[in-house]
Amino acid sequence: MMQAIPAEQPSEKIGPARIFWIFLKLGCTSFGGPIAHIGYFRSEFVEKRKWLDDSAYTDLVALCNFLPGPASSQIGIALGTLKAGIPGGFAAWLGFTMPSALALLLFAYGFTAFGVSADAAWIHGLKIVAVAVVAQAVWGMGKTLCPDRLRATLAIAATLIVFAWPSEWGQILAIVLGALVGLRYLPPVVLHQPENTRFMVSKAAAVAAWVFFLGLLFALPTLAHLTGSQALATFDSFYRTGSLVFGGGHVVLPLLRNEVVLSGWVDDSLFLAGYGAAQAVPGPLFTFAAYLGSVLSVTPNGFLGGLFCLVAIFLPAFLLIIGALPFWDVLRQKTHVQSALRGVSATVVGLLLAALYDPVWTSSIKSTSDMALALISFGLLMFWKWQPLYVVFLAGVGGAVKVLL
Repeated sequence: MMQAIPAEQPSEKIGPARIFWIFLKLGCTSFGGPIAHIGYFRSEFVEKRKWLDDSAYTDLVALCNFLPGPASSQIGIALGTLKAGIPGGFAAWLGFTMPSALALLLFAYGFTAFGVSADAAWIHGLKIVAVAVVAQAVWGMGKTLCPDRLRATLAIAATLIVFAWPSEWGQILAIVLGALVGLRYLPPVVLHQPENTRFMVSKAAAVAAWVFFLGLLFALPTLAHLTGSQALATFDSFYRTGSLVFGGGHVVLPLLRNEVVLSGWVDDSLFLAGYGAAQAVPGPLFTFAAYLGSVLSVTPNGFLGGLFCLVAIFLPAFLLIIGALPFWDVLRQKTHVQSALRGVSATVVGLLLAALYDPVWTSSIKSTSDMALALISFGLLMFWKWQPLYVVFLAGVGGAVKVLL
């Protein structure tokens, strides 16, 4: 029988080094894209470590869905900041991002020479576990955040909106609807904010982050044009993509293609090969930028080019979430804001439910054996309380074995 790991005390301070190792493990095992990452994070930091409660976590998810950039990475940065300030946020980002970034850099340098395929059976098994992770998140968050008829209806309405309008704008519409319904029909509540949900970022630092974000957004294209620097032009392309994409995840791929393929910096076949590899590795899909940077036909490229583009595409996400946290921390305690947030929380459950079907279910469940593996993974996570690391390993082995049967 597996031993339960005791939860950390809410007031316990954790250094950046420990945060790095916690997120490094997640970065190595978090398959399934940004929606699945939300489930992994909830399991790790709400249920296991008790860093924050379900309500505060869902508020954080709602904030990151409102901001441009990779939502799951921004949630990770915020969680690291919660325990160790801005250094903790950087440590969380580095740990969560490093495994997939290094994997894609290695792929760029020769994974194809060894015949590794993104369609391998064991990789498909890892995608199946994402179904179980998201289903567990929908189950747990639904019971907590949709306890009455109105909020359950909001969750269903959000799912239907996303089905009818499958884009980032559909998600934004659902969130706005939830906020308006909550503001109008959910009675105000006064919540005590425990000490462990106060993010260690000053308002001065937050304002500086937003000024820096906007300054780079407007200055980089001008500087690239005036200097003729290819490095600045490349940084501007990836920074602008990270700044302006809503929805994160797969939404960034067509935007990146417009930037690097249509400009002639990357061949379309190389782009598509990297796209397949990016879906087969854990962690944030934005690390696709590391692959693209390494195969650019212009300088910088190679390993340094990959790191250069990786920093460029993630920098806006870091600045935006650091800039938002102190003000969000205050706003969420206002009674009318709490009413709106409870409505938003219900719609977030609906968004997760929609994502459980598409893309998580539709890209993973292809047969009854796939469904069987997903059910086993769900049962182990939900009822036997296995750690996601072990379930991910089991699903990978199961995916490989079922091909041989």
